[in-house]
Order: sequence, then structure tokens, then C-alpha cells
Amino acid sequence: MTTTSILTLSLEDFLNKPNIDESPAWEYINGKMLQKPMPQTHHSRLQLKLATAIELVAESNQIALAFPELRCTFGGRSIVPDIAVILWDKIPFNEAGESENSSFFSAPDWTIEILSPKQNSTKVIDNILHCLEYGSQLGWLIDPDERSILVFQPQQTPKIYKSNLSENETAQQTLPILDTIDLRITAEQFFGWLKMNP
Repeated sequence: MTTTSILTLSLEDFLNKPNIDESPAWEYINGKMLQKPMPQTHHSRLQLKLATAIELVAESNQIALAFPELRCTFGGRSIVPDIAVILWDKIPFNEAGESENSSFFSAPDWTIEILSPKQNSTKVIDNILHCLEYGSQLGWLIDPDERSILVFQPQQTPKIYKSNLSENETAQQTLPILDTIDLRITAEQFFGWLKMNP
């Protein structure tokens, strides 16, 4: 992963910089600015399909919203998960019934990261663990190249779910989702979204 960093600066200085939300977004971790890698097709496709699937079952029932690339600032960091799932009662709404047009100043309830080619998985896992430390209930690290999803939950050993392996029983197991979201999907079904029907 190619990252660009600058001299150590404060979180407040970082948030006042005009370019942090350019694409790809910048994150603030351990006093440094790091730019996320530009996603490629597998990353973008899985991000779109998963966010849409979550929205279909969660928004209509006012359970949660899935926000792609939402800046979340908490615990001394400012990160931009590929998808941040926020429970309904934590979303700030204005008088018009619209969600406030701002960053989110808390850990997402479910943080989802999709690895890009050559991206450092340790840095991404570090962000997921930071989210769990500050209140996230669930974290996913999706590796499209390996066809795997590493699932993190508080006080539990991470578990890996893989697709396309006949000897791998996790391919057909339902992936852990937030309890209130009625979405049932396996790793096999999830990575099936990469297939296109001509």
C-alpha cells in the first residue's frame, strides 16, 4: 500500500485541513495523516453490493444505515471505514428528518473494511480493533483476493470465513451480522457478487 504521511500534527489541525475528504480520503492515525488507497473494481463492487443489501433490510425498519466512506472521529483518530453501519438511534437527524450532513463522532456499530491490492492488512486491522475498543459491536476485514472475511467481535477470537474451498465448512456458514439486522449471507454468496451476468 502506498501511503503519504506528513509531520505529526494534532487531530484538530487534521480536521481543519481542506483536502482530507478528497478521493481517496485521508485518515488520522497516531498523529499522522495517511491517505487510503484508491479502490479497484472488486473493492467497489463488494462495497456497493454490501451497503445496498444492508440498507434494504435495515433502513425501511429504521434499524440502521450503511454509510460508505463516512468519516468517523473518536478516540484520538479520524478514520474512514469502507462501510460504517450506524444504528438508527445514534444517527443525528435534523428537523427535516434528514441525517445531519457531517462527520460522525463515535465508533460505528459495525465497521467494514475491504482490502485493496497491496494494502497493508495490519494497519486496517488496527483500525478495526480501535473501533471495537471504542464501542463497535462488529468488524469485518474483507480480502477479495483471498475470498475471505475475517470477523472481529468484542471479547472473542477473530474467525475467518472463506469462499470457494470445498473443504472449508465456513463457505456455507451464515456470516455474523449485527443482531438487529435481518441479513443472512454466507461467504460463498458474498463473493458471488463479483460474478457478472453478461
